[in-house]
Amino acid sequence: MRKVVLITGASSGVGLALCRRLLEEDDALHLCLACRNMSKAEAVRTSLLASHPAAEVSIVQVDVSSLPSVFQATKELKQRFQRLDYVYLNAGIMPNPQLNIKALFRGLFSRNVIHMFSTAEGLLTQNDKLTPDGLQEVFETNVFGHFILIQELESLLCHSESPSQLIWTSSRNAKKSNFSLEDVQHSKGQEPYSSSKYAIDLLSVALNRNFNQQGLYSSVVCPGTMLTSLTYGILPPFVWMLIMPIIWLLRFFANAFTLTPHNGTEALFFLQTSTLKMSLPLMVDIWPDDPKKQTKREIS
Repeated sequence: MRKVVLITGASSGVGLALCRRLLEEDDALHLCLACRNMSKAEAVRTSLLASHPAAEVSIVQVDVSSLPSVFQATKELKQRFQRLDYVYLNAGIMPNPQLNIKALFRGLFSRNVIHMFSTAEGLLTQNDKLTPDGLQEVFETNVFGHFILIQELESLLCHSESPSQLIWTSSRNAKKSNFSLEDVQHSKGQEPYSSSKYAIDLLSVALNRNFNQQGLYSSVVCPGTMLTSLTYGILPPFVWMLIMPIIWLLRFFANAFTLTPHNGTEALFFLQTSTLKMSLPLMVDIWPDDPKKQTKREIS
């Protein structure tokens, strides 16, 4: 029986690169591409099947920034599948990122240059907006829409005899300083992307605490600093020409600079292929009651 892998945001970037890598490893998978743009999703499906004709690739339309779309997608998925083995919660946005030029050049000549480039901390701000659901767009897209997706698919995910795995695309930019329980949607700040990724990390911990015994396991992964259409849109082309030599040089000192979506899928790919080849136990990050003492434990 084919293992079923659901991937949100599968039509470009990390999601598309992940689809290709997974099928290169095991073309007996059933990949379900959860995408907002159906024409792009169909083009990806055709391309994947052309290179891996033995695979099974299907599509479901879902816009995680719209709750009606999420509910419709989960209804379709429950009609198609009896279980989901892996769910990659990868779709996400960083709307209209704006660069703080002063912070950039100040950081270039400081001892924190590697940290600055690998996390973008203090460099980027975004203009968020409300969705028709009345939620902040970044929060709903990156966090809440995916949470509702999981909640609605619980019957396909929780099987203690054969565990399922959630794998979130998080970020090194996830900073506690940008997150507040009093403003979980980050409606009052200027770094909603960072806040949303930190919320994902917290949510993953909560999911493990509540669902491990039911056979559902959650992990978060940072794909690293990549150059994609989103990244290139942050700076004018001539600025990229100026700083690219610096970025390539920094690769010798920090493994966070993955640069390409293919490289960025490494950790996501590892979580999938390692569990295809072995059964649990796995090592999963957890936070005890004291958040200063983050530890790991073995799931049996």
